[in-house]
Amino acid sequence: MKIINTIHNLKNTIQQWQAETCRIGFVPTMGYLHAGHLELVKQAKNNCDRVVVSIFVNPLQFNQASDLDNYPTSLEEDQQKLIAVKVDALFLPDTKMMYPNGQAAITKICVPEITDTLEGEHRPGHFDGVATVVNKLFNLVQPQAAFFGEKDYQQLLLVKKMQADLNMPIEIHSVSTHREIDGLAMSSRNARLTDENRKKAPELYRILQQVSQQLKLGQLCIDVEVQAAAQLQAAGFEVEYISVRDRASLQSAHNNQKNRLVLAAAHLGSVRLIDNLIID
Repeated sequence: MKIINTIHNLKNTIQQWQAETCRIGFVPTMGYLHAGHLELVKQAKNNCDRVVVSIFVNPLQFNQASDLDNYPTSLEEDQQKLIAVKVDALFLPDTKMMYPNGQAAITKICVPEITDTLEGEHRPGHFDGVATVVNKLFNLVQPQAAFFGEKDYQQLLLVKKMQADLNMPIEIHSVSTHREIDGLAMSSRNARLTDENRKKAPELYRILQQVSQQLKLGQLCIDVEVQAAAQLQAAGFEVEYISVRDRASLQSAHNNQKNRLVLAAAHLGSVRLIDNLIID
């Protein structure tokens, strides 16, 4: 596995692969890799001739400095995991490389409508940071295909809309959420859960499953959402939202019985958890 620390070396590697007519796959990450990340890599390996993984903790998408400061890192372990799954190149940009003139003056990508609700409402500016860094990474790596997990469902829709709106010659592949045995969606932030809160955390997925079943039985969205939020609060979560939406637009489902999913965000202690479940 090549470890690439400069844009110059990345361009040379990409140009060599392009000359060999290789199909290039890309998996952007923020590190502290788990089995969900490695599944993205495996899907990329199955679909492409060469696979690039990037690790960059992007400061532009963090709303709170404390969240950025506390984001877990494990670069040596990450490298060993990527070697084991035979990644071709690991790109390790730093903040100076990605934002040479500083973050305040950077040209930003804004993806409207789909990012104005849910995560966008609770984390203002977050999706501009995501869209900007993904766009920059796409321009650097020049992949034919990129792979994203469905746990960050709204982010996935953002990337798909950006790709379509800007006519990017990149296929966007989605990969199902990877879960622990007890149902908790895998996330790098899970490492920050206390032992007590780690035991509570699977309740989030259990309640999403309950919401799905209640809706399939014909209960009203608003009633189910209110009940689910109350149950999460009673279980020790600080709820930001739990909402039934249309899978394509993220608009309110209005009790339609097609193309729905339920999304949730809640804090356990200092850790913010998100999850979703497709209903129909």
